[in-house]
Amino acid sequence: MLEKTPADLVLMRKACEITRDALVYAKTLCVAGKSTYDIDKSIEKFIIDSGGKAPCIGYMGYPAATCISVNSMVVHGIPSKDIILKDGDIVSVDLVVSYKGFCGDAARTYFVGEVDEEKKKLVRVTKECFFKGIENVRIGDRIGKISHAVQQHAESNGFSVVRELAGHGIGRKMHEPPEVLNYGKETDGAVIKENMTICIEPMINAGKKDIWLLPDGWGVITRDNKPSAHYENTVLFTNRGIEILTLEKDDEYYSR
Repeated sequence: MLEKTPADLVLMRKACEITRDALVYAKTLCVAGKSTYDIDKSIEKFIIDSGGKAPCIGYMGYPAATCISVNSMVVHGIPSKDIILKDGDIVSVDLVVSYKGFCGDAARTYFVGEVDEEKKKLVRVTKECFFKGIENVRIGDRIGKISHAVQQHAESNGFSVVRELAGHGIGRKMHEPPEVLNYGKETDGAVIKENMTICIEPMINAGKKDIWLLPDGWGVITRDNKPSAHYENTVLFTNRGIEILTLEKDDEYYSR
């Protein structure tokens, strides 16, 4: 069901709280010399210790609790003992938490040590794309209003938008209708309804929009090997406005 009941939202808020806290913890782990495998295992333990579950494990055969994608990896990087973070990397951590039957989903791109100015701008603009997407959206609008705003902000800053991947509805399942594209016309997509929960997740490339799927069937990389960034939150539409359920409380946007 696209719209959630008050009882549903109690559980969903808890799932999103654990998701948020797991990403805050993940940021502390993304340091030079750490393998993405070790980061994943630490986050998995954190989720379980917090009372949640990691539903990505076994999802369509996926082997880990998180997706950890470094530099030119757009999304769905499988954690590995062979991938060791180094100074200058950017690393995207995408994770889902389930709590008593409901899910929260979010992603962030972190800096490892000191990164170059292109990567700093890419990560900043990718986050801005999310907030531009929700800036003027209300119940009764179409999802395309979000999509169009994301595309406009990314491209006006000289970046490109991945076309083959999208945000989604979320609730009892990590992926539910409707699809939330990061490009398109304001008049496209499903109508936004009260108590609808969706994941908005700009995936923005520093270079061209073209991507490759790796032979492992999961990892997606940029064709031109330029860096990519990812920013995602679970959001709730209410008659009072939009609640960002996975946003860190110390985030500069939290009170907006």
